[in-house]
Amino acid sequence: MAMATSSQELTTGWKFRQIDTDDEWLNVARVPTNVHLDLLNHEKQVLRSMPFAVIRVTLPPILPARAEEKHVLAFDGLDTYATVKLDGKVILESDNMFIEHRVDVTDKLVDGKESVLEIAFKPALAEAQKIKDAHPEHKWVGFNGDMARLAVRKAQYHFGWDWGPILTTCGPWKPVRLETYYARVEDLRVDYEVDDTFSKVSGKITATIEGGSGKHVIFSASFGDKEVFKGTTEVDSDGKAAVGFHVSEPKLWYPHGYGEQPLYTVTATVTTGEHDLDSLSKRTGFRRGELIQQPDDVGKTFFFRFNGIDVFCGGSDWIPADSFTPRISDDRYRKWLEMMVDGYQIMIRVWGGGIWESDIFYDLCDELGVLVWQDFMFGCGNYPAFPAILKSIEEECTCQTRRLRHHPSLAIYAGNNEDYQVQESYKLTYDYEDKDPQSWLKTDFPARYIYEKLLPDVVAAQSPHIPYHPGSPWGDGKISSNPTVGDMHQWNVWHGTQEKYQIFDTLGGRFNSEFGMEAFPHIDTIKHYVTDPSQLYPQSHMIDFHNKADGHERRIATYLVENFRTQTDLEKFIHLTQLSQAEALMFGYRGWRQQWGQKRFCGGALVWQLNDCWPVTSWSIVDYFLRKKPAYYAMRRVLAPIAVAVKRAHHDWSVVHARPAKSSKFEVWVASSRTKEVKATVELRYISIASGEDIQPAKRWEDLSIVANGTTPVFESEIDNTATDPHVLATRIWIDGKLASRDVDWPQPLKYLDFADRGVEVIAEGHQVRVTAKKPTKGLVFEEREGVLVEDSALDIVPGDEHVVRVRGLGKQDKALKWAYLGQP
Repeated sequence: MAMATSSQELTTGWKFRQIDTDDEWLNVARVPTNVHLDLLNHEKQVLRSMPFAVIRVTLPPILPARAEEKHVLAFDGLDTYATVKLDGKVILESDNMFIEHRVDVTDKLVDGKESVLEIAFKPALAEAQKIKDAHPEHKWVGFNGDMARLAVRKAQYHFGWDWGPILTTCGPWKPVRLETYYARVEDLRVDYEVDDTFSKVSGKITATIEGGSGKHVIFSASFGDKEVFKGTTEVDSDGKAAVGFHVSEPKLWYPHGYGEQPLYTVTATVTTGEHDLDSLSKRTGFRRGELIQQPDDVGKTFFFRFNGIDVFCGGSDWIPADSFTPRISDDRYRKWLEMMVDGYQIMIRVWGGGIWESDIFYDLCDELGVLVWQDFMFGCGNYPAFPAILKSIEEECTCQTRRLRHHPSLAIYAGNNEDYQVQESYKLTYDYEDKDPQSWLKTDFPARYIYEKLLPDVVAAQSPHIPYHPGSPWGDGKISSNPTVGDMHQWNVWHGTQEKYQIFDTLGGRFNSEFGMEAFPHIDTIKHYVTDPSQLYPQSHMIDFHNKADGHERRIATYLVENFRTQTDLEKFIHLTQLSQAEALMFGYRGWRQQWGQKRFCGGALVWQLNDCWPVTSWSIVDYFLRKKPAYYAMRRVLAPIAVAVKRAHHDWSVVHARPAKSSKFEVWVASSRTKEVKATVELRYISIASGEDIQPAKRWEDLSIVANGTTPVFESEIDNTATDPHVLATRIWIDGKLASRDVDWPQPLKYLDFADRGVEVIAEGHQVRVTAKKPTKGLVFEEREGVLVEDSALDIVPGDEHVVRVRGLGKQDKALKWAYLGQP
């Protein structure tokens, strides 16, 4: 009698050692793993690039295979050059970290006899160098790391990046399983359309069946306990079973803040007609997602629309959350993504130099309503396109798009990260008017074939409901810095021309998918890696080493000296770098969100970067230990559902002997992501920085109509700087009588202002903190303590406007949180 599928994940019982040695076999704590983690567990020396290593396990006993029954070894990910042996015989050779493998071992396992599974790994860099040397005709150029990395289908950041170390791992980085079955649901695909009234979903569910015992497939779809569809069909001669389906009045999936995230469970069960043999379920959501690229009076739009609603995609870029990915727990993924939602971030971009993320990552994005911009795994290089690697790339990308296509959070595929910028920088051949893919392979930029032929074909075949974009940045073949079309990476703050961060908003384009400013991590994070207390000062060797960026300490110093009074005390220096980052990102996001409401000029902004893969000084807004930097809170305020803003015109103080502007124009506006118009009250105050007094009567607008999903201009005027003392412009907005948002605009640069004697009071009251000041106060930052969540930080406080900040996780006996502000003694 045919039995149901049995699957055993091989997590324990493994041992490892260096290959071709007489070294002892050491225990492996668990699989998935990599050799670096195993060596660390045994307190052995760890090298950047590991030598040959081998890992083995004795398989659990099996019963003899019956007719049509299969035993299969499944490898979800082998990193990277792997030779797999069963009882000494080679059963698999793999050279792509991102391909899932299945090996039929039915005829190789013997009942009653122990079998040994062994996987040998070669060092990736050495193997990649051999391929590079074998192809001297190719131009091996790019940014970051050893260019031999371009020859290997492995996470590119393992070879070192400008924020991460060189740690070229190897090992079974994803699960290994022994499966036994008569028939198996190999794949489950849901193709559907949402009709124009958004009241009906129609489509087809297709199951691919492996094994001849499966005769019928039962399909079902349910929402919670309610079954909304059921159907049965036969398996055809190609192993396919398909059925059409309709759902009336579906519950549609939306990005968070725009609606709910209902998820349906679609299941395919293969049967003999009498017995169920295997089931596969996918959790999915129904939505219509569109990338809107339409000509306008500037160039061409670039924004996303879900279920007919335009969505401004404020969010972050994501790198792998660890240099050693097997130690990223599900709980850690959840904390990262919940932090995004708490910060009103809508989209996360999975960067092309990292990994195809774990299932849990995308499951959480579905659950939480976070949109995913998914790069293909190519980053900052001129990738080769000889036949063998093209075959591997196609297999990889087919495998991964099939795995991900059911996720409603998936908003876009992009072919690569910055490879078209490499083409521009090294003057590689690119003729946009040439539409012959075969001719592209003969140029010195053959990767164009990957991005404009191979990958779009894969997406069209496997995931046609997801828009495809050739690269990030890219825009209709124009230079990647073109602001009128496509997406752009704006690095002329920090890199490039190193512009003032106060003009970030003037430097953007239709969608700003990368931009950023560096900041030190928190003092506790620095103390984690600065193991010599004598190195705890801002310019120490150990601290400088933990910053891999071009220009690192010089560029931080430039932005600090231009904007702040410098400090040499380490904690005060950290505070300044973090305020610099918070200010920079605020100026960018605030202005680009304003432009969203101005004919959708800017469709979104994704900061480089949300996270770190190790404890380091970088562009991250949250450090490796999930300690938020002030920039996180600054972004949260300007991305809030309704955010009031005030901004005076920029005047460059760094030229013509720092002469101040005689007058300054300013404007007040409100940005809203609400889908309906609301009524509001807006206030504007003019407050002396020196005295804390209002220098002229406040302005107030009652019953103001705030347009839906756009920008509402409120007021424009001009400051006479020759007749008034330096003062802040402070705005607030109330919706239904409740304070919804604040903004404070300061004269720039802050270093010219006197912040003495601010009269700050911070009073802890149970689960909240009350903050007041007698004079305008800049950048009040609370301590980030593990287990304690602060609702808001990096605050600007003005007299007469008490801030009440909620705090979670602080016990009655715990010390109050420490705090600091700009200019604090």
